Amino acid sequence: MDPKPTITYDDFAKLDLRVATVVAAEAHPNADRLLKLQVDLGDHQRQICAGVKQFYEPEALVGRQIVVVANLAPRTIRGEESNGMLLAASDMTGSEDPRSPSDIILLQPGKPSPPGSSIS
Repeated sequence: MDPKPTITYDDFAKLDLRVATVVAAEAHPNADRLLKLQVDLGDHQRQICAGVKQFYEPEALVGRQIVVVANLAPRTIRGEESNGMLLAASDMTGSEDPRSPSDIILLQPGKPSPPGSSIS
């Protein structure tokens, strides 16, 4: 995998990484690879669309804590608004397609954390 360009600390400091708890999850109605997640960020809930459908059953995500980019500009993905992005590791070992992971591993706190907790 090609390395991405080096960023400054100021670039990194612009990210608002937060702990979120998944309160609901379902298949995206207009996309084969996406799930619609309703996540709790402590002071509010929001919807995030994530390309993890082939790796996670929606009901297995409910109650799980994840890490999200909370200040990503909203984006409409196949007719559904997504207000953030979850963070995940892409396991490329054993993948036949160099652009498609063999597994996706969601990033999560090491122990339960209050929803909305800042990550730095």
